[in-house]
Amino acid sequence: MDQPIGVIDSGVGGLTVASELMRQLPNEQLIYLGDTLRCPYGPRSEQEVITYTWQMVRFLMEKNIKMLVVACNTATAFALENLQNELPIPVIGVIEPGARAAIKTTQNLHIGVIGTEGTIKSEAYPKALKDINSKIHVNAHPCPRFVPMVEQGILSGEAAMEVVSETLVPMKKQNHIDTLILGCTHYPLIRETIQEVMGDRVTIISSGEETAREVSTILGYHQKLYTGNRKPAHEFYTTGKLEVFETIAGEWLDQPVSVITSVVIDY
Repeated sequence: MDQPIGVIDSGVGGLTVASELMRQLPNEQLIYLGDTLRCPYGPRSEQEVITYTWQMVRFLMEKNIKMLVVACNTATAFALENLQNELPIPVIGVIEPGARAAIKTTQNLHIGVIGTEGTIKSEAYPKALKDINSKIHVNAHPCPRFVPMVEQGILSGEAAMEVVSETLVPMKKQNHIDTLILGCTHYPLIRETIQEVMGDRVTIISSGEETAREVSTILGYHQKLYTGNRKPAHEFYTTGKLEVFETIAGEWLDQPVSVITSVVIDY
């Protein structure tokens, strides 16, 4: 089926998932919407997140998408079940794929999770992890400074190192953790700095790769995979300024992103 896959995020972080989708499913067309104007979602109330998520979804449903990827952990935590119940297309989030990847990786069953305030408060990751293996020990810590930093395009260097080092002090003290889940799709954009701070003995998990695998499996099951041969024309939309989005998209996706449009979705 030649309909596009829809991807939503609170900002640029979902590009880390989009990148994996483009790598694993190179013939599929993506339509991406990042709500950079109202980012971050982490400190917002559950109802606000649900409202904003549905506004993004309505915009993408008008594009005749065949599947929706909620590439935002906060939106996944608060809105995924509602979306799955209400929409006529397959919908997946990023929390369960991330949890599965961490379970496969950990050697000592001690897993750390960092994310936005909303995601950590929701306890979605501990639940997802313990649903798979009740013996897992989980330490979760909110990192409210990371998303605003990434949205400003500060992805490396001294300033990024200072913020990451200060923020991860409590997580560093949990010296039994051998696996750390990046429980926000913005965080892989600063993955190298996080790895440097946490040290080589900790394996960093981001959910993008596992999420893309799940998209492929679900589309195959529903016989909705595109089977032709084309170079897809991806579409990128943002509710905020184009410049930073364009820069980060170009760097992260390893290809120039020619079509980025600023849109209003608060309806």
